[in-house]
Amino acid sequence: MSATTVPGTRAGTREWLGLAVLLLPTVLLFLAMTVLFLATPQIAADLGPSSGQLLWINDVYGLVMAGLLVAMGTVGDRVGRRRVLMFGAVAFGAASVAAAFAPDAGWLIATRAVMGVGAAAVMPSTLSLISNMFQNDRQRATAIGLWAASVSVGVAIGPLVGGLLLESFWWGAALLIGVPVMALVLVAAPLLVPEYKAPAAGSLDVPSVLLSMASLLPIVYGIKEFAKHGLNATAIVTALVGLVFSVVFVRRQLRLATPLLDVRLFADRTFSGALGVFLFSAIALGGVYLLFTQYLQLVAGQSPLESGLWILPAALALIAVSMISPKVAQRVRPAYVVAVGAVFSVAGYLVLTQVDAGLPLLITGFYLLYPGIAPTMALTTNLVIGAAPPEKAGAASAVNTTASDLGVSLGIAILGSLGAAIYRAQMPDDVPGTAADTLPGALAAAETLPDAQAATLVDQARDAFTDGLNVAAGGAAALAVLAAVLAFTLLRRVPAAGAAGAAGAAEASGAPAATGREEGELVGA
Repeated sequence: MSATTVPGTRAGTREWLGLAVLLLPTVLLFLAMTVLFLATPQIAADLGPSSGQLLWINDVYGLVMAGLLVAMGTVGDRVGRRRVLMFGAVAFGAASVAAAFAPDAGWLIATRAVMGVGAAAVMPSTLSLISNMFQNDRQRATAIGLWAASVSVGVAIGPLVGGLLLESFWWGAALLIGVPVMALVLVAAPLLVPEYKAPAAGSLDVPSVLLSMASLLPIVYGIKEFAKHGLNATAIVTALVGLVFSVVFVRRQLRLATPLLDVRLFADRTFSGALGVFLFSAIALGGVYLLFTQYLQLVAGQSPLESGLWILPAALALIAVSMISPKVAQRVRPAYVVAVGAVFSVAGYLVLTQVDAGLPLLITGFYLLYPGIAPTMALTTNLVIGAAPPEKAGAASAVNTTASDLGVSLGIAILGSLGAAIYRAQMPDDVPGTAADTLPGALAAAETLPDAQAATLVDQARDAFTDGLNVAAGGAAALAVLAAVLAFTLLRRVPAAGAAGAAGAAEASGAPAATGREEGELVGA
């Protein structure tokens, strides 16, 4: 049965405790997107993956999660949000154990994909259940604000947690942290989180689910193939296949009475503008973040814990700016707040294009760019949901979360592949195959060579990797500039008051302002 609540009723102790239960897996799921960044060198040494496999290990989790979010939201409407939450917790926990003890790269990629399935079930359930549990407008705003902050916390502390664990344990320990969290969810959610089913929910359109996956995965594979082997037939054909499926997917959604994704939402200026700003910002950060953490360990020679400690000040700044930005947006138009943050990110990326040797420029650039994305992370959810009609707020929330995960994953795929391609192009033709493929491969090959040859190979490999970081950072800077321009041009009509609710966003997009939320409506479907 669906839980029933009276609109406007203030939440009590049980609801706030239930919120704490829902925030824990939210932190964990976004932590899981970055926790393996610092473990990449250890995974490379232990499992010996190719450069393509190494990228898949990091980004398959986010890709699968993003591809299934909207579908899992629809399943939750039909069978119950808490039930889907529980399923996701079991899947994520079990896959985490299997991934931690993976015997080879293929097994790790497969289990990380299953973790993505579990995450896709958990993430929309948490936000939609929060919306149902908190009927009072002020309390709901506070609860959703805490949910958004927990996303920032997960992204920020992932490298530090990974560094602490890698200092004392093997890389698999970074994956096992999800097991006790999901176990707690399985025990506490039935006691503190009410079940809920949306009335008159549409049925799940399985062909749409398959089409959404068939659209995304071939495009990303084509990008990876291009980075590894150049513009060959495989890269071109797979990317075109993905684009064809994307067209079929959109056409099907326009025909369905209850589509998996209502693509008409993108016609709204505020909705599409806020989503585009966040997507471009996430792509820029995702790829550079991976290269940055690898540089700390493989070029600068920092231990995993030392790397995590270098990241900690920027992570704290990210959290602080995420908490402050909504307050600033009450007085300043959110477009300006987001654009100023993007300008800081651009400055940071440009500093990274000048990194040559040592840490000062690297750390300076990262300390500029990382907090710069915080206003986008903090304000996008309210802008996207506020721009959609009340009856479509759930779909809007799911699209926002999908953009977050997809952006980071595409950043790893695009900018990570670009960095890898530059590395291979800069390496001499006479180096061993593994050394010409990845920096970890070069470091491993150097251990088998005489000292003089080893030192030469290591220097060549580190210089080539640094060149790859420089070029990738330049690409990220261009994306951040585009995000700033989009924010300034598409969102400038949203007034300051619109950052906190639907009225301003609806006014800016020409739609009637929502006067309230219908009983039974979900956020995060």
